[in-house]
Amino acid sequence: MSTQTAIEHVAAHPRAEVASWHQRLLALLGPVTSLAGVGWAIVQPYRVTVLHPHGQGFWWLAVEPPLLVVLAGVLFHLFVARMLIQDLTAAD
Repeated sequence: MSTQTAIEHVAAHPRAEVASWHQRLLALLGPVTSLAGVGWAIVQPYRVTVLHPHGQGFWWLAVEPPLLVVLAGVLFHLFVARMLIQDLTAAD
């Protein structure tokens, strides 16, 4: 595809380029958030209890801030971003 043809395509369909940018951004938000949670757990390992929590219950292990960030990223990607991307695609 020549440069001239690509420029004509973008000039003829400016909205298609914007929509694809939005779709890419939405598709990346969940994984980037999950990656930030994993990075947080690596940078501050004392936030995630790996060994015996010394008298603490299940919630002490399950509700750790970095794990919640990873879970939020995964849930956003699976349930929110996919639906929004479908809506953006249908709008075009």
